[in-house]
Amino acid sequence: MAVVSYETRGDIGIIWIDNPPVNALSQALRDGIYRAINNAQGDSTKALLLICKGRTFIAGADISEFGKAPTEPAFNTVLESIEQSSKPVIAAIHGTALGGGLETALACHYRCAVSSATVGLPEVKLGLLPGAGGTQRAPRLTGVEAAIKLITSGNPIKAEAALGMKLIDHIVEGEALLEGALAYTQQLIDSNAPCICVRDLSIDPASYDPAIFDASRKLLSRQARGQMAPQCIVDCIEAAATLPFEEGLAVEQKLFMECMHSSQSAAMRHMFFAQREASKIKGLSKETAKREIKSVAVIGGGTMGGGIAMNFVNVGIPVTMLEINDEALQRGLAIVEKNYSISVKKGKLSEEKKQRCMDLISGTTNYQDLANADLVIEAVFENLAIKQQVFTTLDQVCKPGAILATNTSYQDVNAIAAVTKRPEDVIGLHFFSPANIMKLLEIVRADKTSDEVIATSMAVAKAIGKVPVLSGVCFGFIGNRMFSEYGRETQLCLIEGASAEQIDRVMEEFGMAMGPIAVSDLAGIDIGYKVREGMSDEEKGDPRSYCIADALVEQGRLGQKTGAGFYQYDPQTRARSSDPQVTALIEAQAAKYGVTRREFSDEEIRDRLLLPLINEGAKILQEGIAQRPSDIDVVYVFGYGFPVYHGGPMHYADHIGLETVYKKLSAFQQQTGEDYWQPAQLIKTLAESGSSFARWAKDQG
Repeated sequence: MAVVSYETRGDIGIIWIDNPPVNALSQALRDGIYRAINNAQGDSTKALLLICKGRTFIAGADISEFGKAPTEPAFNTVLESIEQSSKPVIAAIHGTALGGGLETALACHYRCAVSSATVGLPEVKLGLLPGAGGTQRAPRLTGVEAAIKLITSGNPIKAEAALGMKLIDHIVEGEALLEGALAYTQQLIDSNAPCICVRDLSIDPASYDPAIFDASRKLLSRQARGQMAPQCIVDCIEAAATLPFEEGLAVEQKLFMECMHSSQSAAMRHMFFAQREASKIKGLSKETAKREIKSVAVIGGGTMGGGIAMNFVNVGIPVTMLEINDEALQRGLAIVEKNYSISVKKGKLSEEKKQRCMDLISGTTNYQDLANADLVIEAVFENLAIKQQVFTTLDQVCKPGAILATNTSYQDVNAIAAVTKRPEDVIGLHFFSPANIMKLLEIVRADKTSDEVIATSMAVAKAIGKVPVLSGVCFGFIGNRMFSEYGRETQLCLIEGASAEQIDRVMEEFGMAMGPIAVSDLAGIDIGYKVREGMSDEEKGDPRSYCIADALVEQGRLGQKTGAGFYQYDPQTRARSSDPQVTALIEAQAAKYGVTRREFSDEEIRDRLLLPLINEGAKILQEGIAQRPSDIDVVYVFGYGFPVYHGGPMHYADHIGLETVYKKLSAFQQQTGEDYWQPAQLIKTLAESGSSFARWAKDQG
């Protein structure tokens, strides 16, 4: 079936695009538009309407063609044919016009849209920039400053905002796009409207401050630290403002190709597919029934419980919050109210929306009030006995078919399910703090969890805007099991001679949002201390890996919340600085455990912290805890701040080469004699065969 068709209605030629599901700019689609435009030049029509069937306008490039040899006609050739049309070409937009879709519309002489439509240039989120004139045409309409914000953020905007920015010319009333677009096109014909080519517009030098380019580069170096695409976008927009169109387009093409062939874009495109792949459960039929979730209960009104509740009321699902007594309940509800008030103060939420959300949360101290909940999420203290007690009660009071979920970070979900008479209804839903903001949701499948409960949980995750990843049961699941390795090496580097400042700087330069020492201070050093209180010496591991943290807690240095942790914090600004007392404490602990301190290279710190993540990830794959390497990458990018432009630890391992990873792990094992440095069997096998995690995953199917 042809993806592009042509019909005439009076003076108007209609170019229909029909390439489901999202009208992606495939080779067939490009060729169809090119032929339709050129063929229409010889007919009796006076204007051409470009419109799409299905649920959306052209939603963007066909990402499956990325990295492949280009095929004719080139996208820019298609856009030139539109611009050179002797008859006005009008884009009629509904759904989304993103990336190449918006670039197509910008090449048209006029643009109209229904009010529900959204437009944008999101290429930066794939480590790219608009490569078909988007950086050259957009600023000619919006102005320089607005174009920088639009394209470097990559965020779509609604039709009303696009009209204000002159990206579109007319909003069609209602949702009857064809009729409204035909009427608008007829108006243009009746008024003898000229063909307005955006490329021929000039940017008035008086309309912007030349300093905006350097100011934007500095801002983006902080906001998108280490990423090349945002910087390249600013370069392109500067070219649009200062060079003729063709020269600016040449700059855009050059920088687009540099981004396209960069490891950063490869990593970000990997994450694009990885996020979508993570929602697919191997062996789970698409026909698996899903339970209806119309009401939710959350047990525990602390910071985590309150954040979890907010996810559901934000999408209109009522929540009952249970606490041990009225005082704790009121404190929990106050936490939620405070969070919403902060959003209102920042202008991210209206007072009316806040009130609607608060009205959907009710509180109770009585388990019987949870009897009709469709989903119950336990978010109490990380103690197995306490959690088992909660689930014993839930088993007695909750209706048949209710999903019973634990938000545990570490505990055995099988042991929790075992105290109920319905283990098939028990699942782990591990939210990350702050739960109302963090995107990741680890969905932990216990031995007896039913397919129906898994399918429902995945659907619920998507409904509340989370990125779900399935994990099997083990201590710490995927994320925290790996993070414990990262944390161990952080503390060992510290006691062995690296400074907190050096460790944090190295990892921040790698691209982490915060270094591991700063993260520990932000989260609270006492969290790990409390967890270790319930562990045996064997479970705690090497005392050198936690003795400094424990000593700080015992001195009352809990992190930012007490104004002192590994760092000292300014009471007003919270700016951190080193503290000689901490240096003395570290040196004392090193002496106590017979550690000879030495200097560290930045490379060694980076290897010491990243290689254990990769090694533990490989073990998780061997054991079947994670479905695929890319799932682990999703966990680390969305839950632990791993830089998206490195693509997650497993993709990063493939990038540097598993042979290199294997050699470095083996070298650390020989140097230290520690078993935990022994390379995972999967790494050894893949390194020796010259393979990669990606190829292994493909072979697994």
